[in-house]
Amino acid sequence: MTRVELDIYGIAPSQIKGSYSLILSETNGDRKLPIIVGQFEAQAIAIPLEGINTERPLTHDLFVVLGKKLNFTVSEVFIHQLKEGVFYASLICETMEEKITIDCRTSDAIAIAVRYNCPIFTTEDIMDQAGIVLEESELEKPGRDKSDEPPVGAEKNLVNKFKGKSIDELEQMLDEALRNEDYLKAAQIRDEIDKRK
Repeated sequence: MTRVELDIYGIAPSQIKGSYSLILSETNGDRKLPIIVGQFEAQAIAIPLEGINTERPLTHDLFVVLGKKLNFTVSEVFIHQLKEGVFYASLICETMEEKITIDCRTSDAIAIAVRYNCPIFTTEDIMDQAGIVLEESELEKPGRDKSDEPPVGAEKNLVNKFKGKSIDELEQMLDEALRNEDYLKAAQIRDEIDKRK
């Protein structure tokens, strides 16, 4: 079985209400692997990518703390199956004595991979089935967008709602988003504030 290494390319609003497209990119190629995830799953992945500090640890952060206490690490994530449109993944964990494979949701596996900074792999067969080629302009990469152009689906990303807001109003919106633990919205507001400074 040929394995393909993947990087996180970006997260964008999906056409399905309340969901997002997590886009993984072939490390040594042009294909992208889109995976539909929910809002909370997208937030769990975006928070460490955006460098947002949360007031309380999230579930995936607790997994990392548990790993430190029990002396294990996550060495890789393997997306090993695509069945009826659902991706299946495993965490490959290592202790001093053994290697353990844990079955988990793909979104959880990737949220944990980001925190452990470990590689993500899939199979060539899955890339053949579900891989697509996107133009660079079709999706913003994770982290802060440096261009003046809003990303595709900008209205869904709240970009247009920020245009009439002052810096003070945006900072109040940012505080409220953080209080409500809406970290995707907080990242978008923070980026808008940074663009204006």
